[in-house]
Amino acid sequence: MVLKLPAGSFKAYLFDCDGTIADSMPLHFEAWRKALSKWNCTLSEDQFYAWAGRPVSDIVGDLNLEHGLAMPVEEVNRRKEEFYLGLLPQLKAVPGVLEQIQASYGLIPFAVVSGSPRASVIATLVALKLLDRFDTLVCGGDYRKGKPDPEPFLVAAARLKVAPEWCLVFEDAELGIQAATAAGMASVKIPSPRQRGIAAPPANEI
Repeated sequence: MVLKLPAGSFKAYLFDCDGTIADSMPLHFEAWRKALSKWNCTLSEDQFYAWAGRPVSDIVGDLNLEHGLAMPVEEVNRRKEEFYLGLLPQLKAVPGVLEQIQASYGLIPFAVVSGSPRASVIATLVALKLLDRFDTLVCGGDYRKGKPDPEPFLVAAARLKVAPEWCLVFEDAELGIQAATAAGMASVKIPSPRQRGIAAPPANEI
């Protein structure tokens, strides 16, 4: 997969983590299905990808309303993260994004901008042996308003001391692209695993 970058000279790259650096979305989907099974709650693949980038609390809240449940956010999140961490040995990097990281590392600063908890982001980057490539990590809890609000990307730009208009964002989620645009940043849309022919495992395999 070869990424087509927008024209221009950029002074910083800001990367989403799941689905952008890490080809982790199928693993997260499997972890969500396992976590929700305790309450007999279902999450479709279409719904999962439509909600990509949203905080766990928002996802659980909407699922509770949709299914008439009262799932506790903290327990669902804990179960989901435990299942995800157990799947990390299967994790691989997204090829085209990895090439950009390797080609530009040391030339301009990098940041990760994610809605996931810091521990999850660090575990993902450690599994890919990429943690040392990034100058800063902006994770869930580091900002008040998540994507599509521009705040996460603006926090990263401020930490790197680079003006927003000189930042290039790599994102797989539409909410992330909206956030980058709202921040005044150019962006590159990363194809989803399904667009690249990588499907989630059948439900009977979890």
